[in-house]
Amino acid sequence: MLINQDFSVDRSKYIGGSDIGAILGLSRFRSPLQVWMEKTGKDTSQADSLPLRFGSFAEEFVAKEYFRSTGFELLHDESAFIHPEHSMFCAHIDRLVMGDGLDCPPTKILECKTANPFSQGDWGIVGSDEVPLSYLCQVAWYQAITGIEQADLAVLFGNTDFRIYAIARDKGLEKMIIQKALFFWSEYVLKDIPPPAQSEADCHTLFSKSDPSRTVEAKAETLGLTKRLEILNSEIDSREVEISHIKQNIMSQLGEAEILTYQGKVLATWRAPKPSFKLDGKRLELEHPDLTSNYKIPVHNSRRLVIKQLGDN
Repeated sequence: MLINQDFSVDRSKYIGGSDIGAILGLSRFRSPLQVWMEKTGKDTSQADSLPLRFGSFAEEFVAKEYFRSTGFELLHDESAFIHPEHSMFCAHIDRLVMGDGLDCPPTKILECKTANPFSQGDWGIVGSDEVPLSYLCQVAWYQAITGIEQADLAVLFGNTDFRIYAIARDKGLEKMIIQKALFFWSEYVLKDIPPPAQSEADCHTLFSKSDPSRTVEAKAETLGLTKRLEILNSEIDSREVEISHIKQNIMSQLGEAEILTYQGKVLATWRAPKPSFKLDGKRLELEHPDLTSNYKIPVHNSRRLVIKQLGDN
């Protein structure tokens, strides 16, 4: 079903293609908890970053490159597609591929992406469906909602490598992601219960406030984890000492020189950055206490986890 309602105004009303990879735990940029925070209205901030803005800006360029490569007419329809059975499942398609002309039904979905050149190893042979799983599931989500059998994913790596990947409909994959999305919506969003934390950042989000009066008895396996953490920290310390010794060796070779070369190629540099300036807060407070008091605000620090050995006070 196609509707003209602008669902982008309030993303809490639906699950979209950009959410499904995060819900499945496949996204490097968002966790299921972050999606839940958005859908339950606990995080009303609008996601905005340079990569996101650039991706939106570059979408038109990627679409034009696709047209140059294939000759297929494209339709940019900003309407929302709604799943025929689940009204909270929505799709915004980058472009519809009108292979036989604008007067005919679309033959494909086109998803436009930009990617870091260093991530090329995550992609397979051009023309295959070997794309990052998060993107594969996003395309499958769109196919499940629209019923369109074929999709192309066009990606631009940096400004030098343009590729097109072909993705055929996989109803088994579609069934799985629809089931996962239904579970997420019914068990977490509608019940207002957060999904399990998947990172330290998630834990800070879930448990930002503490109760000084509460004490929790550790599980037996938790004691083993703390001992393992102690071992890992000692290994980090030894590596840091080794790193420091290597740096000292290189710095000693440089002496007062700024550039270290090997066979004519720069191996390392050791130079001071350009001068920077910072506010001398202590002096300002000492000389103008009345002025500084007007600009003081409380700082709420995040909780800090400290692991203690048994016997420590």
